[in-house]
Amino acid sequence: MARLPFSNDIRTLRFLAGEMTQAELGERVGVTRQTIAAIEQGKYSPSLEVAFRIARTFGKPLEQVFGWDEEGR
Repeated sequence: MARLPFSNDIRTLRFLAGEMTQAELGERVGVTRQTIAAIEQGKYSPSLEVAFRIARTFGKPLEQVFGWDEEGR
């Protein structure tokens, strides 16, 4: 499976948030731990709603959590 043209800093943000687990983040934003793992690994693109929920959980603007690489298409 090809990687999506998105990048994210979720793993780093979880660590900085007291080593929050994938399961804890998933519970806060309403998705499974497996979904958080797939998003972190760039294997799954979250819905816009989930992306905003993740950013809000860390108190960051969306652009500080997710990036878009147009060259990666």
